[in-house]
Amino acid sequence: MKKMRRISDRYMLSVIVPTYNERDNIVELIERIEATLKEIKFEVIVVDDGSPDGTADVAKELNEIYGNVKVHVRSGKMGLASAIMEGIGLSSSEIVAVIDADLQHPPETLREMYNRLMEGYDLVVASRYIKSAGIEGWGAWRRIISRGATATAHLLLPETRKVKDVMSGYFMLRKSILSGVKVNSKGYKILLEILVKGNYKSVAEVPYIFKPRIRGKSKMDLNEMLNFLCLLFNLRFRTVET
Repeated sequence: MKKMRRISDRYMLSVIVPTYNERDNIVELIERIEATLKEIKFEVIVVDDGSPDGTADVAKELNEIYGNVKVHVRSGKMGLASAIMEGIGLSSSEIVAVIDADLQHPPETLREMYNRLMEGYDLVVASRYIKSAGIEGWGAWRRIISRGATATAHLLLPETRKVKDVMSGYFMLRKSILSGVKVNSKGYKILLEILVKGNYKSVAEVPYIFKPRIRGKSKMDLNEMLNFLCLLFNLRFRTVET
């Protein structure tokens, strides 16, 4: 593919995209991120857990077009939390965002999140549970589970009560809030650990509509829910290393 543009190494934002078998989604995702953030200097860091469907190869081809897509391939499924932390470690900017690759997180929200961070916030969470936000395609049972998990987190972890959507996997932060913080969480709810242990002074939420997955298979399962419950217990009694 022909290279269309290159961006300098001094990025204003790094967007972390953990992937596993997201070949069918990665092109649209990157195209929409590029369109949304075209007015700022940014990089996309794809952290792929050895997807057998060739996700990493497609991402590398996208770098030939845009010039700002880094691809880091790991040896097998090592977990979402560790993928995010590796991506942050590879990032060139002080500001990093985390977004899912399955298009359930609309990339267009990134710009509003970035604007709020520029207002001085340390952490910005994309929320499904504030005014103008919502969820499409969920049945009553899944909504009850999500709300129940949030209520449990608020009950056990007072530090999380300032955020309505503590289960969000879509957020942006200043890397400095993670200085000296060891994130050990397994599974997919790394935000909980950041809210409890991070060195932030201010947090904001911005609304978004959570979309149903169109292509690919959901990675949420019973094991992930058990990991979440274990994480709540560990954070409540501080058995997770700080």
